[in-house]
This record gives sequence, structure tokens and C-alpha cells, in this order.
Amino acid sequence: MRRSRINFILIVQSILLLAHAFVYKTWTSFWHAADPPGISALAIVFAILSVSFVAASLLAFRYYNIVVRAFYTAAATWLGILNFCFLASLACWIAYAGVRLTGAHWDLRELAAVIFGVAIAAGIYGTANSSWLRIKHIDVNLPNLPNPWRGRVAALVSDTHLGPIRTDGFCRRIVSVLNRHKPDVVFLTGDLYDGTAADVTRVAKPFGDLSAPLGAYFVTGNHEEFSHPRQYIDALSHVGVRVLQNEKATVDGLQIVGIFYHDLATPERFHSALRHADFDPALPSVLLAHAPNRLWEAEQVGITLELCGHTHAGQFFPWTHVVSRIYGKFAYGLQHLGNMTVYTSCGAGTWGPPVRLGTNPEIVLLRFT
Repeated sequence: MRRSRINFILIVQSILLLAHAFVYKTWTSFWHAADPPGISALAIVFAILSVSFVAASLLAFRYYNIVVRAFYTAAATWLGILNFCFLASLACWIAYAGVRLTGAHWDLRELAAVIFGVAIAAGIYGTANSSWLRIKHIDVNLPNLPNPWRGRVAALVSDTHLGPIRTDGFCRRIVSVLNRHKPDVVFLTGDLYDGTAADVTRVAKPFGDLSAPLGAYFVTGNHEEFSHPRQYIDALSHVGVRVLQNEKATVDGLQIVGIFYHDLATPERFHSALRHADFDPALPSVLLAHAPNRLWEAEQVGITLELCGHTHAGQFFPWTHVVSRIYGKFAYGLQHLGNMTVYTSCGAGTWGPPVRLGTNPEIVLLRFT
């Protein structure tokens, strides 16, 4: 296990080194700023930036203080901007090839300035957009819905990733928004925590002020299962959030079922988890599952509504297209599969770079009709 982690870190670091080298080479080539003898200041800056995110991540898994949080935030923000600078570098070389093939005359410095300017602007906008929380209203029509649930509103909150970037202040903001909109029940579908070092009790404390009359229900995501999920479960239980550990809660005739993230890995484990939860296919149900991984199996056993997160809808371009290819139409939004309704949230927070471009952070209010 230790060896595999080291190999993973080395692979990630190698990719980041190559990406930084490519951006650096592109900029100096197009700006006609050939490297002077020795090592330039820009080369030193890029070398430091290339190792910053891995270093910050390793520290963030061990320490939770203002210095580490600031370092991680800066490194993660740069990583998001690097994404667009890498795309800009590709665009520069493609444009250069087009100029050479067509014989057009274009100043390479101007070309690089325009393309990299757009990339930096995209990164700045994406960073600002990641903190602009939206409220999305959805009507959900479920068959055999018990009468007490008609007209009720459930809030879906997923992927807040509370940790070095989003702290207890962000959690208080989430709770404040929820209390202002007054949902009847709150569903938390995992990755509430980022999985890095954190004061888990302090971060969870704002949920104690949640005023939803039917309570709040939580299931673990992959980030809670990075290490010891019990610390997150205990912290949330202490402030009154019901943690569903492969179990169900029946509220006014509606089954609320929660499955651990790791039990979505295979059909066998998923069915075993449902048996453990004493799920009754004859009754209407809401399944809380962090990722949209076992949708066909859920529909076949009679789940009425499944609520997920995990995908972030790709979070920012071009990963939005990658995630769409992996999860298809279930990467984001309200969809139907046979007799089952599915909603996949793109999440309220961010993982890694605090950047969103092509997606928006959201809290979803589902009104049952």
C-alpha cells in the first residue's frame, strides 16, 4: 500500500513537471525570451510551482493550520490556472502551425499574449465562480409518493469538501442558506469533508443549527473513506445529523436509504448493503449514494429516487467533457432510468483547484409533487 502511494505521487509529480515545462517552453519560445546563460528567474519560479501542489497536499494530510491552509489554497489555485495555461500552450502551437501553413503574417508575441491572456482570464473567472453558490429548484414527481410528502422540499447538498480551502465558515454559509430556504429535510450525499487533516468537530458544528423539521441525513463519500470515516461519522452524529450506514430511516411512509461509498463498488456488495438496510421494494424510497455507480441495479430492485454527487460535472473545462464521457447523461442533473428518477449534483464545493468553468456550485431544492 505504501509503495503504491509513493508510485502514485511520483506519477502525479512527473505529470506536473512535464506540464510546467511545456508551458514554460511555449511562453519563452513565443515571447522570444530565449533562456539566458544559467537558470533564469522564470525557470526557478516554474520549478517551484511544479512541486507546490504535491508538497501542499502532503502537508495538508498531516497538518491543519493557517500556514498549511494558505499554502494549499495558493498551490491549488495555481493548479487550476495551469490547466488553462496548458490549453493555451496547445492553442499557441496549433495557431503557429496554421500561420506557417497559410503563410499569414502574425506577430508571435501578440499571438501568445492574446491566447495566454484568455487563459488567465478564464482561470480568474473560474476561481471567482467557484465561490458563487447557486440555488437550483427541481420538481420531482414520484409514483406512490405518500401524501404527507407531497409539496415537501428536500435540500440536496453534496461535495462541499470541507478542509484546507472550505472551512467551518463555508459550512456556516451552507447552513445559513438552508435555513433561509427552510427545506423540510436535508440530504448530504458524501464528500462533506475533503479527507485531509481538519478539526472535524469544529467544521461540523454549524450543522447543529440546521432547522429542517425532518432532520438531516448523511452518507459517506470516497473522501471520507480515505482514512478513518468514524471521525466524520461521530462529528456529524454529535450535532444531530443522522448518518445512514447501510441502513434506512422510514419517515411518513418514505424509505430514506443510505449506502456506504465503498459498497457501490460491485453489484454483490451493493445488494448485500440493501439487504443489510432492510430495504422494502414495495414501498417508495430515496437512495442516498455518493456516486452514480450502481444505477441499473438500483432501478432493478425498485429504488424510486436516487440522489448522488461525486462527479462535480467535471468541475472545469476540459474535465467537464471527460466526466460526461464516463458517466454519460448521469454526469449531472435530473434523469430517468426505467422507473427510477436520478439526480446527480455537481456539488457545492470543489476538489483540488477551487475553480469552476462550465459548472456552478449548487444546493438543490427538490420539491416532491
